Amino acid sequence: MAEVRFIADDGSETVLDVQPGNTLMMAAVFDGITAIEGVCGGCLSCATCHVYVDEPWREKTGKPSDMEEDMLDFAFDVREESRLSCQIRVTADIDGLVVRVPAKQF
Repeated sequence: MAEVRFIADDGSETVLDVQPGNTLMMAAVFDGITAIEGVCGGCLSCATCHVYVDEPWREKTGKPSDMEEDMLDFAFDVREESRLSCQIRVTADIDGLVVRVPAKQF
């Protein structure tokens, strides 16, 4: 399992133990992170799973693909650290990952 800390816009934190192989979006949706909707189910066709990856984790989570960048155009308040959580696959290497959830998704 990998521990992932989701920090909401209001500063509240939820820590999830996520099975490697799952995506951050799937973990968030199934474990009650209500600010992450995941409307498309992880098909990279919406931006309702937008998160900000904390600096120390950006290299380990990788850069967005061109398709992900295109979908981020539909997200609210996109920043350098923006990612779609459906595109971040959980591995043992990201145990301790911290992501922040925007105030709104779009």
